[in-house]
Amino acid sequence: MSLKHSIRLGPAQETLLIPLFARAIENRRKRPILQDRKAAEMVESIDWDFQRFNQRRRVVACTLRSAMFDEWIAEFLRRNPSGTVVEIGAGLNTRFERLDNGRLRWFDLDLSDVVELRRKFCADSERRTALTGSVLDAGWVTTVGQSPGPYFFVAEAAFVYLQEQDVKAALAQIVDNFPGASVALDTASARAIAGGNKDFVRRKMAARFAWACDDPRQIERWNSRLRLMESRALTDVTGPLRSRLSLTERAGFSVLGRLFPKLAKVYLLNLFAVQSDATMV
Repeated sequence: MSLKHSIRLGPAQETLLIPLFARAIENRRKRPILQDRKAAEMVESIDWDFQRFNQRRRVVACTLRSAMFDEWIAEFLRRNPSGTVVEIGAGLNTRFERLDNGRLRWFDLDLSDVVELRRKFCADSERRTALTGSVLDAGWVTTVGQSPGPYFFVAEAAFVYLQEQDVKAALAQIVDNFPGASVALDTASARAIAGGNKDFVRRKMAARFAWACDDPRQIERWNSRLRLMESRALTDVTGPLRSRLSLTERAGFSVLGRLFPKLAKVYLLNLFAVQSDATMV
């Protein structure tokens, strides 16, 4: 039996193991929401109590979120096959493996403890590079800027752990340096933040959500060069993704979205465009 990797991660960084486990569990299904064999391999080799998150509701939510972000990035790459994708707070995501078209340029940005763990499973290559640092650092901007645009920035389950002023600063850095870029991020309402933090306490995890955003359009008010292009709740499941849910799950999402629309939108995925001209609205 091979030895498992012992891990030491900061409080927020430890949460990357939750979506990793969700993708690994989902991969076992006959018709998974998304296929991720590499996630299953990583879970098998990491020494951590994953079973405390073995709940179907959590697995569906995590994998749907990842799959919805995948759809936006895949569409970007269909229009810009040689474009550059930057994953902010990459964790142990395997989005590159899922979406690589053989031409794109990809950067995985995360803190040093996460990058150290990533490198046990994912090697840098000519078109993929792991960058060590915070999204608030300036160093990564120059490195990414040397790759050809257009650019797509994705921050999945990353900004919710930052204070609001830090989210503003991170977005301002993207806007100032990458005009015309796309930015995909998730937001959570104050109600969702409070519930999530109670869940962390119950599961004896030190992580805490920090940034609550009840209306993603407030981000447009932070910076006139950011324009909200699309906002989706996890209940907004259509097309191929919907067909991969069980009949019970489809019915549950439909009822939630129809009867409790405000509750259905406590957690949103948002796609922004960075205007290249500050006078545009």
